[in-house]
Order: sequence, then C-alpha cells, then structure tokens
Amino acid sequence: MLTNIGIPGLILILVIALVIFGPKKLPEIGRAMGQTLKEFKNSTKELTKDDESQERKQQQD
Repeated sequence: MLTNIGIPGLILILVIALVIFGPKKLPEIGRAMGQTLKEFKNSTKELTKDDESQERKQQQD
C-alpha cells in the first residue's frame, strides 16, 4: 500500500503536515514517530528470538 505513494505523494504529505502542525511541532512529531518505530522494531526482534528459542527447545526434546 505504501509502496505506491512515490515522491510527489510524500512531498504532498509533508506539506500538509507542515500546514496542520506548524514548523515548531513537526520535529517533535518526527522524533516521537522515530522512537515509536524503534520500540516496535525492538519488540518484534524479541518476539522472533523467543519463537526461535522455543523451537530449539522443542527440537532438543
């Protein structure tokens, strides 16, 4: 779904976000989104590690 946006679509989204939130709030929002994505990525890594360790235990038994 997001692969079909393209460069013009991203520029349009950024301009709309700039108009809605203003130039002072935009860096804060970007920072918060980055932290959220980082936490999500870390939690998914932990889930895959847990699954792999459970599979190894089952194979050893």
